Amino acid sequence: MTADTEKIYEASPPPDIPFDPAALPSNLQLTDVQQKLFDDVLKYFDKEDYVLPDVENGTLTEEEKFWLSAECLLRFLRAVKWASAQAAIKRLEGTLKWRREFGVYDVITASHVEPEALTGKMVLWGYDTDNRPALYLRPSRQNTEESIRQVHFVVWALERLTELMGPGVETLALMVNFADRAKNPSLTQSRLVLNILQTHYPERLGRALVTNVPFLVNAFFKFITPFIDPLTRPKLRFNPDCTGEGLFAPGQLLAEWEGGQADFEYVHERYWEPLVRLCAERREKMWVAWRELGAKVGVREWDVKCKAELEAKAKEGEEGTKATVGTPITDVAAEENEAETQNGEAAAAVAL
Repeated sequence: MTADTEKIYEASPPPDIPFDPAALPSNLQLTDVQQKLFDDVLKYFDKEDYVLPDVENGTLTEEEKFWLSAECLLRFLRAVKWASAQAAIKRLEGTLKWRREFGVYDVITASHVEPEALTGKMVLWGYDTDNRPALYLRPSRQNTEESIRQVHFVVWALERLTELMGPGVETLALMVNFADRAKNPSLTQSRLVLNILQTHYPERLGRALVTNVPFLVNAFFKFITPFIDPLTRPKLRFNPDCTGEGLFAPGQLLAEWEGGQADFEYVHERYWEPLVRLCAERREKMWVAWRELGAKVGVREWDVKCKAELEAKAKEGEEGTKATVGTPITDVAAEENEAETQNGEAAAAVAL
């Protein structure tokens, strides 16, 4: 980082990378068996008379239909290792109920969690070399007593990260820095967060990188490792060379990490409202695109995001036209790489 590097105070939208709306990403290319399982899950939730069982008002809301995208169904199918459509349906219905009960759509708002954000203990900033949005955790900046609102803040951040994922991106990069002394969350709260991430946000972790790990924290990680899904553990790396290994470009990595050149400074008044506004604007564009694409269960995130991005560019006068989307998911006999597709459960129990 040079002396004349400008300070950075705000989060940024996803990198502007070329994409072809007609060229489906590999995660949407299915074998015959996978296609059949996907079709069965989609048919189940797309029935006109479908109601969520064992709840007072089981009719799906518009928010829930939006959440039940093609990629969402596939993430849960991968999470159950393609065992059966029923296994994925059971988990999906469990998460639909949890999202209602936990307040994802009404309780967990920006204003509700803002007290947790005042010191910058958890920051959404930058993108790794696979265009995943990064979530930085700085435990030493903990500013509140342990409470359910701390967990709400984690969930709020996860929801916002999905809005900062560009076309074809489904996973995030989790970055934990123990540069200064910090109190670890209790085992009870750590297990609660870990359970939420593994159960209700499967296939969302691309990588989890941890630096400056003190002895006691290292022991803490060893203690919770048995609770971490075996397919998640390889994604957890300690003291990596982020730029040397090509995980991050220097300008996309905070300077507090070795090799990082982004001179980011957390000033709440300059960071929070622009972040909330950026995510709200991106969310609204995706809602508009989703409604134009049918406003139903199973609409692809790929189509929604491509359409939203291209129409935003067209509106800004840049080169590009409205997206042509809607090609059905095709059957492609591709050997599935389990290590690549199991991009699910977050491993860092320090996510507070």
